[in-house]
Amino acid sequence: MDIKQAVKERYGKAALQVTGGGAPCCGGSSSGAGCGDPITSNLYDEKQTGELPETAVLASLGCGNPTALAQLNPGETVLDLGSGGGIDVLLSAKRVGPAGKAYGLDMTDEMLALARENQRKAGVTNVEFLKGEIENIPLPDASVDVIISNCVINLSADKDRVLREAFRVLKPGGRFAVSDVVVRGEVPSDVRRNIELWAGCIAGALEENEYRAKLTAAGFGDVAVEPTRIHRVEEAREFLSASGIDVEAVAAAVDGKFMSAFVRAVKPVEAGNVTAQ
Repeated sequence: MDIKQAVKERYGKAALQVTGGGAPCCGGSSSGAGCGDPITSNLYDEKQTGELPETAVLASLGCGNPTALAQLNPGETVLDLGSGGGIDVLLSAKRVGPAGKAYGLDMTDEMLALARENQRKAGVTNVEFLKGEIENIPLPDASVDVIISNCVINLSADKDRVLREAFRVLKPGGRFAVSDVVVRGEVPSDVRRNIELWAGCIAGALEENEYRAKLTAAGFGDVAVEPTRIHRVEEAREFLSASGIDVEAVAAAVDGKFMSAFVRAVKPVEAGNVTAQ
């Protein structure tokens, strides 16, 4: 099974779990908030989630809270790459107001259905959920003010293309403001090879300097990687064990190497568009 298919299956199952009244976990377990997953827990405060459908909150499998960190202004157009159950799209829509618009892009039918139902329940009209892949964004050049994403870019097998596409659809002066899992230093290859983790939250993550280099190569300026949560092995023991990782064997090599981070960059005002090849 390739990475894309594994991701699609995992997130399709997660959407169905939420629809059925459960709460999915980012790793191999499906026991929701009690799954021992330190990456996806406690990311949103009650003030943010109080007006949203519970299913939008339960379906959040991100690693950060980009809507709390990104600058979103009234009247702007926002695009969420890998929008899942729609929590960040709905929060963004409130921030940009009725004169603005929030797009959510996802490739998983089950998540799109859940997101559209959450939009209906929330009564938010300045939102549109699109089906597609983040490597091929179905929007015109220079059509978006801000791109957000929540622990999704690390899941792509072609991150260079994702970043080129993000650059293409951003307006000159537009902002890239995503939460993602980032690595500091080397990570053992057995962790990288574990296909279950590709569909979770850790494997596939770029080393932070490589992330900066790829953004720069795509044309972005003012690149910054700001850690928001450092992940310790002990906190993730159950999560890693459920994913088939021998925790004791890898602990010394991975402890503190993974972090949730807020990754920022700007498309220069004078920049042309880069079409992904």
